[in-house]
Amino acid sequence: MKLQSVFLLARRFAAMAFVSAGLLGTAQAAQSPTQFVEQIANQTLDAVKQSNAARSGNINAINEIVNQKLMPHIDFQKTTRLATGQPWRQATPEQKSGLVDAFKSTLIRTYSGAFKQVSPNTKIEILPFRGNPDANDVVVRSNILADSGPVSVDYRLSKAANGWQVYDFSVEGIWLIQNYRNQFSAQIAQNGIDGLIKALNQRK
Repeated sequence: MKLQSVFLLARRFAAMAFVSAGLLGTAQAAQSPTQFVEQIANQTLDAVKQSNAARSGNINAINEIVNQKLMPHIDFQKTTRLATGQPWRQATPEQKSGLVDAFKSTLIRTYSGAFKQVSPNTKIEILPFRGNPDANDVVVRSNILADSGPVSVDYRLSKAANGWQVYDFSVEGIWLIQNYRNQFSAQIAQNGIDGLIKALNQRK
């Protein structure tokens, strides 16, 4: 094949990939908030069901699944910024990055706790939506229906250009950002942002 033909073929493949990515982004953006939550929650649940270690309650296995299935859909910077509050504005870019990375493990552990009692019968129940589905900031409520009883898991979402993102969630009515805001404030007042990063990293 001539070199010119190779370049033309490569350009065509690139154009097709670009169009495909655009269509995927459009499809994700067109999802309702409840459809979005139902999709990511069921993907996580199905992965837990398919893992013998996770299904037996192995928290490391559950953490890994949550990291793969849910975490790509979370706006970590917004979550960390809201939990940190006013001191976020004074933090350096390096401190912000370090804080986001350190807090990620806490997010994974918190959400993973809802999947400890998964069995083949466990399923996700999306509750009736309250609010304006056309809003850019919404709450979607759900239950994880397990043999031991339902576990309430709710999600706060914000709408980005490429679709919905989770930035806060609650397990059994305890919202993550609110729960950690006072802890972060006390740690920062005593040891600064660097002290908070160190404390979070020690929990890993």
